[in-house]
Order: sequence, then C-alpha cells, then structure tokens
Amino acid sequence: MLRRFSTAFAALCLSATPAQAALTRAEQAMVRTIDAEQARTTSMLERWVDQNSGTMNVAGVRAVRDLVDPEFKVLGFTTEWIDMKAAGRAGHLVARHNGSKASKRLLLIAHLDTVFEPDSPFQRWERQGDMARGPGGGDDKGGIAVIVAALRAMKAAGTLDRANITVFLTGDEEDSGNPITIARRDLIAEGKKADAALDFEDLAQDDGQNGPVDLGSIARRSAGSWTVKVTGRSAHSSGIGNPGVGYGAIYELARILDTFRRELPDDKLTYNVGLIGGGQSADLDEGRIRLQATGKTNIVAATAVARGDLRAISQEQIERTRAKMRAIVAQSLPGAKAEISFDEDGYPPMPPTAGNRALLGRLNAVNRDMGLAEMTELDPAKRGAGDISFVAADVDGLVGLGPGSVGSHTPNEAVNVPSIFKQAKRAAILMSRLAAEPRSGR
Repeated sequence: MLRRFSTAFAALCLSATPAQAALTRAEQAMVRTIDAEQARTTSMLERWVDQNSGTMNVAGVRAVRDLVDPEFKVLGFTTEWIDMKAAGRAGHLVARHNGSKASKRLLLIAHLDTVFEPDSPFQRWERQGDMARGPGGGDDKGGIAVIVAALRAMKAAGTLDRANITVFLTGDEEDSGNPITIARRDLIAEGKKADAALDFEDLAQDDGQNGPVDLGSIARRSAGSWTVKVTGRSAHSSGIGNPGVGYGAIYELARILDTFRRELPDDKLTYNVGLIGGGQSADLDEGRIRLQATGKTNIVAATAVARGDLRAISQEQIERTRAKMRAIVAQSLPGAKAEISFDEDGYPPMPPTAGNRALLGRLNAVNRDMGLAEMTELDPAKRGAGDISFVAADVDGLVGLGPGSVGSHTPNEAVNVPSIFKQAKRAAILMSRLAAEPRSGR
C-alpha cells in the first residue's frame, strides 16, 4: 500500500504558488477560477458523498447521477444515461461536449458508485481540517469533483469551446455487472473513438526524503479469478496412499496450490488463494463467494475446491501464467483428478506503453509550468485494477488525476480537500493543451 502524507505537510505543499509566468493568460485564468470556486466545489462534493451510492444500491447510484448531471449540462454538455439492468446494475452516465472537429478527443473516466452499501455505518461527510471523511470522498466522487472543477475553469477561460470531451461515469466500478461484455460495452466503444483517456481515481502518492511525493500512473494490472476443482476416491482413511485409494482430493489440491506458490512468481505478477474447502462434499454457492464443506477425519476427501485471483501487467503474462497453471493442475496425484477454469468477467491489464509515458510527459510539462515537482512512474503493483483498462488496448491513457486520499474502501476513507483544487488545475491545463492539438489521424 502507498504511504500517505500528513495533513499539515500536505497543506503546505498544496498552497504553493504556481509559476504564473510559465502559464498562458487562459491557464492563469483557470487557476484563479478554481481557487475562487473552492467553497462551491467542496459543498458540491459534500452533497454527493452524503447520498449513498453503494454499487448494489441502484436507486442511490441514480440519485447521485441526478446530482451530477446538471453540472455537465450547464457547461454545454449533452448527457445520456445508459441503463444496465441487463448486467444487474444501475447504469452509466455519459456527458459529451463537441468542439472543433480537428481537435483531439478526450475521454474522462470516473465512477458514481462506492463500496459502502446502505447498511454500512459509514454514510456521511465529516470535515476535519484539510481532511474530510466520507464514503467516496476520494474514491471516486472526489474524482468527479475534480472533473467538474476543471471543466468549469476551462469554460470560464474559453478553452472548453474547442474541446471534444466525453465524460464516462460508470455506476459499477467497485463491483462490475455481469456479463462484463455488456457492463463495459459502451465504455470500450468510447475508447475506440478517443485520442487520450484520463482516469480520475485517486492521486498516487508516496513518502519522499522531503515529504510526500505525487506519482504518475501509466499502468494498471489486471484482475481475474480462477477456480480449481478436485475429485478423489472416497475411502476409509486407513487406506490412504494405497494404489486403489490414492491420496484424495485435499492432498491433491494442496499439491497444486503449493506448486503455484513456488513456480508462478514473475515480475509484477501476484497470485492469491481467497477461498478453499474440501471433504466428503464441498459446494460453492451461486455467487462463488461462500463454500460449504462436510467430512470426517477418517474418510479420504472426495472433493476439494479453491478460488483465487491473478493480477498481471500484460495479456501475454496472463496467457503465459495460465498455461503454467494448467500444466501444474494436469499432473495429478494417484487417485485424484483436477481441473482449473478462469472467469471471463475480469478486468484486463493496462500495460505501460510509450504513448502512456508521453501523456505523463505532457502532465509533467504542466507541473513544471505550475511550479510543481515532476511525477515519476508509480509501480503498477501498488495500484489495483480500474475501468481505464478496458480502453487501454485502443487509446493512450493516464491514471490518478483524482484527489489525494487515505483509507480507500474502509470506514476511514478521507479526502485531502486542498488536493482537489491542485488536481483540478493540473487537469484543466492538461486538457486545454491537449484540446488545442490536432488529431493524429486515428
């Protein structure tokens, strides 16, 4: 996990005066607008946080949509709600702004939902100095607040006029709907049209020699699940190891998992076992998150099941690792038979590419002109999967344009409020510069 900054030091860092001389008049105007609207932006985010939008709270996700939608319409965006009943989720909000046909097309990605359902005790915004606790304050309602603040600044400075921007706010990033081919169909389609994708989840930060350091994210690993099922010959335990009995399902599953542990390690790859059971019976529930097992100590296990995940930096690494896993599973102990399957509803990887690095270079040019430190690349092993990965095969991307925060996915989640404005300035200037460039002929 990334080490995070102290509130006092963060406030000092975020109050640094931009190198105004290096910014154009329009960029200086955007900085002033974002600063002038700090109270508005904070109040807006507080309203969003106080509305529960746990992924499975369909009405709540739609309620946040209703709060967010007018913010785009007032800026001249047209909005569309893509219903996701077919995938068992609320839906996605898409806002589009058409500018010059010759300008680059930007895709901004964030999400409306949180991990906190209505039965969670963590429900409300609570300001504590520069920090504000609240569900989704950082992940990812804070990211949407950065988007709105940046776009309002662009509108005021006149740089939004020529910009082609699509904002895609998913309603199920924390627990994607199934089938994934439906749940992410429309996002993938938008990625094929875009020239650059900007992801507004949390800013990555780490501890440096002189305090907290902002990092640039140009890659995300995949997130996929696997299941191993083993059957063995049920018999009295006194016969275990004999040719007619073998070693049973649990020994075979233990062999497989330990061999995975020893033989699968690879750079940026992680492998985990999250659920396991075995005995005379071992039955997964429909959601594959609960397992009921029965058995006795004097009976050789007839069945065993394990589920886990696999996270990789590229599709090639995924395929190579899956091949190793299949080969290990195939080498069964006597009297046992095993099979492995891979879920098809996982998140793909976003590998580091030259195009992604070039986008980080553009952001670092903004940092220099704002008087901020340049951002080095975050180790992708320190960041989970995300929606931008679904468009990574089609468009260059950059991750982590949302605010700094701590405690994501826990009741201690808190957003650093001043970081919202720093990130909005970075985003507004970066998007304005990209929008001023002609399309490359994609």
